[in-house]
Amino acid sequence: MDQALDPAFLRRRKRIRIAAGILLCAGIAAACWGVNRVLRPSLDAADIVVSTVRRGDVANTVNAAGVVIPVHEEVVASPAVSRIARVHARPGQQVKAGELLLELDDREIRLALDALQEQLAQQENRIAALKVELEQKHKQLASSIELLELDLLSARARHERNLKLRQSGLVSGEDLLAGELNVKRTEIQLRQQREQIADSRRATAGSVDAANLQKNILQKQIAQQERLLAQAKVAAPFAGMLTSLVQEEGASVAAGQLLARVSELNNYRVEATLSDFHARLLAPGQIVRVEQNGERLAGRVHTILPEIQNGTVKLLVDLDQPHHPLLRNKMRVDVNIVTDQKNGVLVLDGGEAFNGSGRQDAFAVQDGVARKTTLQLGGSDGKLVEVVSGARPGERFIVSNTRAFKDLDSIRITN
Repeated sequence: MDQALDPAFLRRRKRIRIAAGILLCAGIAAACWGVNRVLRPSLDAADIVVSTVRRGDVANTVNAAGVVIPVHEEVVASPAVSRIARVHARPGQQVKAGELLLELDDREIRLALDALQEQLAQQENRIAALKVELEQKHKQLASSIELLELDLLSARARHERNLKLRQSGLVSGEDLLAGELNVKRTEIQLRQQREQIADSRRATAGSVDAANLQKNILQKQIAQQERLLAQAKVAAPFAGMLTSLVQEEGASVAAGQLLARVSELNNYRVEATLSDFHARLLAPGQIVRVEQNGERLAGRVHTILPEIQNGTVKLLVDLDQPHHPLLRNKMRVDVNIVTDQKNGVLVLDGGEAFNGSGRQDAFAVQDGVARKTTLQLGGSDGKLVEVVSGARPGERFIVSNTRAFKDLDSIRITN
């Protein structure tokens, strides 16, 4: 006959069953957690960059490649075909205004100058001879005029006497007419001599003017040769840095060939180059941010060059600190031209996770898990990017490169 089980035994067995169930559930949960830990992709927190959504100011910028150039730079060219006679300086050294840099062979210039000076002396002698000739002709004609004036006075006196005698019938009409014609003839001869003086003066003056014109031409040619002779000694046009110089003594140089280049010290601007696609966005006076090795210098667009070459446009940027010690001639810099400015908008730090503006996938980080979401991005200044929608202040997003897990919906973040 069966006996009833002890109630204490039954209670103990029930407790054992409950404990076993709890242990079984915990084991299953632990197994699931372990499998999830093994199978779910994970990232080390040290391998990513996370940024927090916050309020800030962001500027829309256009990026350009820039080169630092001197504000003031001059080149010295060869005045004529010649050769380098002697070099007195070296590129890279500081020079003073008027300091001798090199000398050109000036023998041909001196020969040409001597020949022109001889021609000028001959021309001056010719002018002097023309003036002497004019004076001699003038004296001869003046003497002839004086004699004719005396002849005219004598002829008029005889004619007046004949007129009186004619009234008394002592002179015939023929003699009276002959005396009158003699007076007119003498008057004509006198007028011709006076006109000849004027003609002679005009003719000689024309010859003298032509000779003086030739003399002026020779003087200008001499002055040009003297300038060439002076330019054969190539000097620094102002105090600065000698950035380039032809150094090979004896080398031939062509007329107009670059001999030396002098740049102003510690006074720079930036020449920026960018695609002509952005040309419509550019305007003089726009704010510019110039960056080099983490340093940022402010400036403004000064000039937009009108010519487009190979699909690029160039512009000149005036810096607020043109004497900054960071700047060096021909140094390459990054140039960001501000085309628009927004204040108090949601922003994230810029990074490789974002590419331009518009709707983009991003990974929001919360409780050790990065989950894919979609953000609407606006403009960027290279440092910050505007978040138009899809996020709230305080949310955190991965801003470093996410291409390796772009096809996943979530990623576990490990410390």
